[in-house]
Amino acid sequence: MKTETLSGHNRDIEQFDVATGYLKRSRALTVLAALCLLLVAASIIALAIGSESIPAGGIITAILAKLSGSRTDLTREQEVIIFSLRLPRIALAIGVGAALAMAGAAFQALLRNPLADPYILGVSGGAALGTILAIIFASSLSFGRPLFGFMGAGVATLLVYAMGRRSDDPSKLVLAGIIVSTFLSSIIVLLTALADNTGLRNITMWLLGDLSSGTGEGLLYIFAAVSISVVVLMTQARSLNLMMIGERDAFSLGVDTSRVRWITFLTASLLTGAAVSAGGAIGYVGLVVPHLIRLSSGTDNRLVIPASALAGALLVMLSDTIARTALAPRELPAGAITALIGAPVFIYLLLRSRLS
Repeated sequence: MKTETLSGHNRDIEQFDVATGYLKRSRALTVLAALCLLLVAASIIALAIGSESIPAGGIITAILAKLSGSRTDLTREQEVIIFSLRLPRIALAIGVGAALAMAGAAFQALLRNPLADPYILGVSGGAALGTILAIIFASSLSFGRPLFGFMGAGVATLLVYAMGRRSDDPSKLVLAGIIVSTFLSSIIVLLTALADNTGLRNITMWLLGDLSSGTGEGLLYIFAAVSISVVVLMTQARSLNLMMIGERDAFSLGVDTSRVRWITFLTASLLTGAAVSAGGAIGYVGLVVPHLIRLSSGTDNRLVIPASALAGALLVMLSDTIARTALAPRELPAGAITALIGAPVFIYLLLRSRLS
């Protein structure tokens, strides 16, 4: 009788686990589907508004016509505006936003620090310095900017980790990032001082987040980096979940913590280098987006990573749309808009970590 009771109890537990797993999967799919729909809708709106407004219905019809190979009802000028100017820029914003948000999610999970972000940790500064060095010394290399950006991001990541890893205080790691970022910024200032007026303006706009120069080559690099990285990070998501509890506990459960750490660091550096080399040092995306996703959808990295990619793409695209339309025909850097959003969130998180 006692055995039958235990057997029935175990069946109840198994049924509960199955039901819980189903609900979690359904919730994850709902979140991802909602973010996809929002991204598509926002993309159509971004294509429609600007110096010349184009009806959203006409844009959808034109895109479908292009895909089918038939002629569109738009004028030649409108086609150029949509397919040659706005669409590459929107695609670049989506790629950059997804890369920065995934990098932030990876850093936060690995370091168990809600303040971790490529911009705050100085990783974006390292990528920016590497990209500027590529512009000056390796401009003839087609892959020079993303390669040097990745190398710069990797070096900055190692410096920050080496300086702040021995402390359990999250603010100490942030302080290490600020020190590295300040040092790298001083080198960037010295390099930009050597540029002429036109070059100085271009470098300054690019450093603040300039998405106006989206090219086929730049889009190829950023989307290749995002595609590879999302697969790699998803394979590490379960291990990152365990490491968020503690590296010793994760190791005792069979996780190769050293391997996961290096794979995640390299992947986050690749994402940051690709994003910065393509769109400049756009800040706070990797801080705000993963934090909001975790608040709204839980801490499971199997959901946080892809959801952060979609939400980051949405944030940067909307920020760039505001930047190019708010003071039209003048344009603001997209990084200025993300900073206005992200800086208050960073202050709030920093104060909360100090109080706790």
